[in-house]
Amino acid sequence: MKNTPFTQKHIALGAKMAEFAGYNMPISYSGINDEHAAVRKNAGVFDVSHMGEFILKGDHALDLIQRVTSNDASKLVAGQAQYSCLPNTTGGIVDDLIVYCIEPNKTYMLVVNASNIDKDWNWISQFNTNNVEMHNISDKTCLLAIQGPNATKILQPLTELDIMNLKYYTFVKGTFAGVENVLISATGYTGSGGVEIYFEDNDGAAEKIWDAIFAIGGPQGLKPIGLGARDTLRLEMGYCLYGNDIDDTTSPLEGGLGWITKFTKDFTARPIIEALKASGVQRKLVGFEMLERGIPRHDYIIKDAEGNTIGKVTSGTQAPSLNKAIGLGYIATAHAAIDSIVYIDIRNTLVKAKVVKAPFA
Repeated sequence: MKNTPFTQKHIALGAKMAEFAGYNMPISYSGINDEHAAVRKNAGVFDVSHMGEFILKGDHALDLIQRVTSNDASKLVAGQAQYSCLPNTTGGIVDDLIVYCIEPNKTYMLVVNASNIDKDWNWISQFNTNNVEMHNISDKTCLLAIQGPNATKILQPLTELDIMNLKYYTFVKGTFAGVENVLISATGYTGSGGVEIYFEDNDGAAEKIWDAIFAIGGPQGLKPIGLGARDTLRLEMGYCLYGNDIDDTTSPLEGGLGWITKFTKDFTARPIIEALKASGVQRKLVGFEMLERGIPRHDYIIKDAEGNTIGKVTSGTQAPSLNKAIGLGYIATAHAAIDSIVYIDIRNTLVKAKVVKAPFA
């Protein structure tokens, strides 16, 4: 297993550690419910240094991004970011990602899922026919996500950059906690606000930033947060997790990602996805809440009142903020309307649920 520059910090804090995407990662510290509440009500720090980062540079960088992603990156100006996906040749999804515009038409950073770093790099590389300069900086890039309603207020004294007024899906670059060339963005995965901090671990930068954040944030209730709470937080917002809710077999349209699929440009599998839009999808990724006791889990079967299979659960949990069980799943379009009653097959018992509009929280 790989370690992040913060692994020893997690172990020293008593984190429950486990393998995730090849990394030794903290799953929880004080408990998922406690950590979840800390982020919703105050602020918490996630080590997400396992994520992948690619730099694309050159006169044809934008053209390459346009050809391999579904969203329209030509609309980005310096300091803006964009959620997008990499469609495969059959109309499924290689990965979802965030595109950061460092310099329009010239320099971009792509942030990809940890489990897909090599896959995405190889996928994009095969379309790089115009000698775009590509750098995989994943192994040398640290990433901390400080999330929660008080996150920017706590961190603001550590930088002269105005992070308290950073708009959603924008970023700034400068000095943070005495470390130069830090990129600070507002593209969070929790729905509670906050920022993400990207930097290289040069001259002990990782320890310096971690210690500075907790020195100022600890007295204000800032807590370290594990991947367990990261999952419950994102699920309450209805955010997709690659490998669970979207993958190589799911269309962006089926996954509710039509809003990041722009047919104003050419991209991989555009004709296939465009044809699907015209004909209509046969299944949809929907949110549902349990009306009876039971927790839906990944791959549980979804049925109708007659016991016919109509779908499958992709993510599910007991939502800490809501005191109810919720989930995401693909359901046949005919049964996917809001307020439709469906049944989750939990250990051969059909447990009633209702289709609801995400976000849940």
